Amino acid sequence: MRKNILLAVFSGLLLWIAWPPTPYTTFLLFAGLVPMLMAIENVINSNSAKKGRLVFATTFIGFFVWNSLCIYWVYNSLKTIGPVVAVPITLVPYSLGPLLMAGACWLYYRTRIVASRGLALIALVCFWIGYEYLHQSWDLNFPWMTLGNGFAVSHKWIQWYEYTGVYGGTVWIWAVNIILFLIYTGLREAQNKTLRLKLVASFVLVLLAPLSFSLYRYYNYQEQAAPSNVVVVQPNIDPYTKFNVPAYEEVSTLTHLSDSLGKPNTEFFIWPETAIAEDVNEDNFFSTPQYSQVKQFLSKFKNGNIITGISTYKLYNDAHTLTAKPMGQGNQFYDVFNTAVNIENSSKLQFYHKSKLVPGAELMPFGSALSFLKPVFEHLGGSTGGYGSQAEADVFYSQSGIGAAPVICYETIWGNWVAQSVRKGAQFIAIITNDGWWENTSGKDQHLDYAKLRAIENRRWVCRSANTGISGFINQRGDVIQQSGWWVRTALKQDINLNSDLTFYTLHGDYLPYAGCILAVSGILWVIVGLIRKVS
Repeated sequence: MRKNILLAVFSGLLLWIAWPPTPYTTFLLFAGLVPMLMAIENVINSNSAKKGRLVFATTFIGFFVWNSLCIYWVYNSLKTIGPVVAVPITLVPYSLGPLLMAGACWLYYRTRIVASRGLALIALVCFWIGYEYLHQSWDLNFPWMTLGNGFAVSHKWIQWYEYTGVYGGTVWIWAVNIILFLIYTGLREAQNKTLRLKLVASFVLVLLAPLSFSLYRYYNYQEQAAPSNVVVVQPNIDPYTKFNVPAYEEVSTLTHLSDSLGKPNTEFFIWPETAIAEDVNEDNFFSTPQYSQVKQFLSKFKNGNIITGISTYKLYNDAHTLTAKPMGQGNQFYDVFNTAVNIENSSKLQFYHKSKLVPGAELMPFGSALSFLKPVFEHLGGSTGGYGSQAEADVFYSQSGIGAAPVICYETIWGNWVAQSVRKGAQFIAIITNDGWWENTSGKDQHLDYAKLRAIENRRWVCRSANTGISGFINQRGDVIQQSGWWVRTALKQDINLNSDLTFYTLHGDYLPYAGCILAVSGILWVIVGLIRKVS
């Protein structure tokens, strides 16, 4: 058992070293799961009477090491409630993913009872994809550690994400690791030479074919010339005090930074998430001082648009939505939103309400079941799970017809959600975020790296405005063309190329996890039927 735990921990360490934002180590993803598979195989071949429990426990330990080392920064957003009290709360995101990963490995073990090893390994990939899709879809969503995200640093290797999205990377990693595992076990099992040569040839083909295609695609991809001048602003306001700063001061800072780089032909100024932090009634936004300040600034830019984050609310005469809350003792209800708004040189306003909400901070998972955690979540800067949202992704259109995909913070890691905006006409992606909660940790770097994947999947420029950093521009190949420093007040300007062509992934979205989930459910049913037959 000790040997198997060491193998699992070693696997977790390899995956951690390979994970963004660490450069030059991505190749370890292709071998990082082999020790884990070896540990599972050792348990299966042992004389233990509790193999299922051992498989689950062993794999959980290894995946916990990997997850907790990669997302250690989550603790930083919670420690304001108390450095000691925050520890057990932080264990929830550290442990939840590994529990689901270990569950996929346990299903693999159960499949081995009723099927061959080769078929069970195929089932393992499906179970894993099923876990990843579940973890991006339920109330406790946190798809940060989806395996395909691991190539975000080495984006030249995965230009084919324009066909598969990140789930193609998950399949690639598992395929290479499984072939390496079979080669290794063959050495211990007196594998015949012909089969070994086939496995070696398969390893070379599965590893090099996608890599070669990607490098070819990367170096031959040409953007169509369709320039638009964009300015992204980084006001660098402390996230823990910004809600106490008068709104007019924040807007003055933002307009000053924008004006420092704006040109007559600048079409978009992008400000970060909750840049206007004072709660605003959407129906009365026209009459606010903040709106007047913005309009006065825009008067100098004929085709100018400002995309900014803002805290808004809407009033209703009834419980208009599932998240609507009663206002006092009256008959009115209200919703609070983490909002993006597009303001232009006309009376037109376009609002988008953040839809992929952070569990706890913006969304109370499973309703009242976890309501006892509200005091903890208050320290995350949200409304303790009380935000409203909208059902579909959206597009902001400028007066000149340019479409921008508004993406707020956490939504960056949902490929299919961003693709929805692109399908609707977005010609570039505008990401607004506030990563200051995590302080100067690798979380902010990972968040920037993941934005590269959205650029490749949709072949769209990404213009990223982050309150405290990192802001920047990413081209259609996933290259970071410009980026700011951390915790500096600045603005960046770039001529980007707009694109209206749709990639295969943009058109078809997450077809791989849909297929994987169908196969995973079929595999689970097959396991159940097989076990029933064995008992009978």
